[in-house]
Amino acid sequence: MSALVENYDIVVVGGGHAGCEAALACSRLGLETILFTVNVESIALMPCNPNIGGSSKGHLVREIDALGGEMGKNIDKTFIQSKMLNKSKGPAVHSLRAQADKAEYSRRMRQVLENTEHLTIRQAEVAEIVVEDKKITGIKTFSGALYNCKSVILCTGTYLNARCLYGEVINYTGPNGLQSANYLSDSLKKNGIEMYRFKTGTPARIDRRSIDFTKMEEQFGDERVVPFSFSTNAEDVQIKQESCWLTYTNEETHEIIRANLDRSPIYAGIIEGTGPRYCPSIEDKVVKFADKNRHQVFLEPEGLYTNEMYVGGMSSSLPEDVQYRMYQSVAGLENAKIVKNAYAIEYDCINPRQLNPTLEFKEIEGLFSGGQFNGSSGYEEAAAQGLIAGINAALKTLGREMIILDRSEAYIGVLIDDLVTKENREPYRMMTSRAEYRLLLRQDNAVFRLSKTGHKAGLVNDEQYERVMRMEEEIEKEIKRLENTFVGTSKEVQDLLERYESTPLNSGTDLAELVKRPELSYDVIAPIDKDRIELDEKVTEQVNITIKYEGYIKRQLKQVEQFKKIEKKRIPENFDYDVISGLRIEARQKLNLFKPVSIGQASRISGVTPADISVLLVYLEQLRNHK
Repeated sequence: MSALVENYDIVVVGGGHAGCEAALACSRLGLETILFTVNVESIALMPCNPNIGGSSKGHLVREIDALGGEMGKNIDKTFIQSKMLNKSKGPAVHSLRAQADKAEYSRRMRQVLENTEHLTIRQAEVAEIVVEDKKITGIKTFSGALYNCKSVILCTGTYLNARCLYGEVINYTGPNGLQSANYLSDSLKKNGIEMYRFKTGTPARIDRRSIDFTKMEEQFGDERVVPFSFSTNAEDVQIKQESCWLTYTNEETHEIIRANLDRSPIYAGIIEGTGPRYCPSIEDKVVKFADKNRHQVFLEPEGLYTNEMYVGGMSSSLPEDVQYRMYQSVAGLENAKIVKNAYAIEYDCINPRQLNPTLEFKEIEGLFSGGQFNGSSGYEEAAAQGLIAGINAALKTLGREMIILDRSEAYIGVLIDDLVTKENREPYRMMTSRAEYRLLLRQDNAVFRLSKTGHKAGLVNDEQYERVMRMEEEIEKEIKRLENTFVGTSKEVQDLLERYESTPLNSGTDLAELVKRPELSYDVIAPIDKDRIELDEKVTEQVNITIKYEGYIKRQLKQVEQFKKIEKKRIPENFDYDVISGLRIEARQKLNLFKPVSIGQASRISGVTPADISVLLVYLEQLRNHK
């Protein structure tokens, strides 16, 4: 009996946040794309926290949007609470975070995929990649069907050989009890791909009706909601928002946990995988931060049409009976009824050093990957990688130059560079502190930084791109106007300064100088700015930030200039570092292993010293001179 054979341009394996962005990017660029998922109900599923964005992650969502991705648009349509974090700090660390209606988020994203031309959705388990002469030619499903293609994008999330654990209970399933994918790992290993075993976890879900909110602190969303997507009308997101709630663990909670650590699969040695350092279980918090007598616990609604509440800050793999006692020791949860147990999940992923910065495998042409399969954590990190992998798989298939975002251009560039350059032995999480040029890579200017790249790739339409270009002109023009508009020591000016406790003027000054003062801003000086015209809020925000932080921005731009110089120094493909006698043995080994594409990337590899880079630069210069 013959098996089914079909032909596509691109195959995407996995329908999570990475898979959705990858499939949309490829199909929107006109390539016939098929997305495989073990269950169509799991498309854009949020198996853990019910939110999008947050510290540094909000930057990623804005960058995804600027490049033509879908995540920002989707959360703008399906959020139930929104808040700009870190508003008391500088603009570099402002980050938008929105609670999602989980079911609606998934439903709408699936609807977008189902109505995108050139995109087919298929519920089936991919069991094998087909490789000929180190080049991908297709995949095979568990049923034996063959799908020939030009590129494959692996976005398997936490499904490969997955098992969920709490206490002595082990379920061989993916997240939320969904089917795991049990065959693809063997095929990848046969093709020489190095695999890791990682672990993550999630807290219990509790019935809202069993919670006493009077013992908790109510957490509200922002009065004025700011959308994620540049294309979203700000007025459309001014909705009635749901509340979240804050409570705390206590000494009783900690004692219950300590007394039962031997029953936790993490501490009993049953779990093999490495967990995320920056998203620890409650067991880890109690053990590693023994001096703390309480930890924050956030109760967050999972959606408008469910009573399930997410217990943020208390992920666990303790046994069921211990979970009940632990949660019920927390103020407001004394009568809590668990809807879904907390659990840890183990899964297979790759060592991401096997990837180029394009997210294509170094040793298998046409094979790309993105998301938690690359050893990262988080929906936003996954979506960002899925989008880049999708764009590059499509551009390669179309015979066009692939894109690489560097560390000075985007948080996405930092994320991917860290994954492919550093030795990551635990799930990678994006943080603002990882970005050296974070004053330039703000979430508020993502659309101005990356629209050109999105437009060149073909995912940002002409209308949006032209709008961004017009805004850039308006920003530049308005800054120049403020620098050339002078005010004197009139009573009106002095009264305004006094009102904001700002030093009075002894002589005239330009308006830009006033904006620079910490206690003043572009909007504050409006009453004394007689030539001011109405501009888009996004324009005035950039004007204010650019003037206020001018000195810092100029300094960082100089740093970027130096960074670009070494980043542009390319290293020949398949270069053999063993021929350079002056390199230390460790440096040779690391450079041959990672195969960096530039001097900049080589300099960031652990074990490669500045002295090694100097030797490498001299050798490459000699090589060029002899040509």
